Amino acid sequence: MIRRNLITRLSLAAVTLLTAPAAFAQDIHFTQFDLAPMTVNPAFTGVFDGRIRVSAIYRNQWASVTVPYVTYGAAVDLPLLLENNDDRLSAGLQLFKDQAGDGNLSNFTGLVSIAYHKSIKSNNLRRDASSELSVGLQGGYAQKSIDLSKLYFGDEFLNGAFVPATSQEYHLGLGNSVNYYLVNAGIAFSHGGEKFGYTLGVAANNLNQPNDDIEKKQNSQTGLDMRYTGELGINWVVGQRLTLRPAVLYQNQATASELIAGNEFLYQVGGNPGYSDFSTAVFLGGWYRTGDATMITAGVEFKGFRIGVAYDYNVSTLNASSNGNGGFEIGIRYTAPNASKFAGRRTIPCSRF
Repeated sequence: MIRRNLITRLSLAAVTLLTAPAAFAQDIHFTQFDLAPMTVNPAFTGVFDGRIRVSAIYRNQWASVTVPYVTYGAAVDLPLLLENNDDRLSAGLQLFKDQAGDGNLSNFTGLVSIAYHKSIKSNNLRRDASSELSVGLQGGYAQKSIDLSKLYFGDEFLNGAFVPATSQEYHLGLGNSVNYYLVNAGIAFSHGGEKFGYTLGVAANNLNQPNDDIEKKQNSQTGLDMRYTGELGINWVVGQRLTLRPAVLYQNQATASELIAGNEFLYQVGGNPGYSDFSTAVFLGGWYRTGDATMITAGVEFKGFRIGVAYDYNVSTLNASSNGNGGFEIGIRYTAPNASKFAGRRTIPCSRF
């Protein structure tokens, strides 16, 4: 049994070590991406109707296969300047920490966002409709690290005996951490009214392609690849109490890509029919990440709060090892209302992002 556990740990350590450059070169992702909108697109900074928006999210995955991959995130954004024509300038702060595998491969990132939202007026729009064009810019600082003491190397086994703390990691030129800056940008367009709205956006992250290589070699030129995203979210009121919220998110980074698509059913409970951001409602959603997982989301919204949970069921080639277990998420968001609009209709047409 001891030998089997040792072999298992060695195998996992080898996988961690061999995939470390790939892991360092990929960004985080959430199933409930609406609870971390600034990680998707800087232009989503301040895309809400209220005085301030605060959110937090926790993700735990692959616990059935190895040491769990754990991600924490927290964010706050708010409008800074509001002009008479409904144009506004918004700012936000996004923090997250990701920790993965036996070697505690960690990533702590802080991002500051600023976005300008231009209200579009047209004689063709209905009186209850609104449109806006948003442009966002984001900058931040990241620190990634790995605990080499928790990894195993070939020269630590001498004549069949395990002798820790040898120098293989130094021969490989591995360091414990790397620090760098990030620059991201995005654009989004929103349109909607009382019954129907949508938000469409595109973004490019890691524009400066910083060097995030843990190898301390002078000729190391490994850079963090740019991540491109495209997203579409719809908010469609189909009954007095029922709203559909379909969405699609596509992300591509180097050779990795993901496509998430699905729908959320939101049902207003209690009160007068006519949903607003501050009505009490329950929601249930079904989603699919191509080639990876099927996901379910559920939760409640009330008085500006949104509390949601998500679970990923793995359908990839790792299904046999993971027994289908993927990731669990829980998140919360609070939007403080504008006093004059607490009981009014939503003016930002799509709340998916």
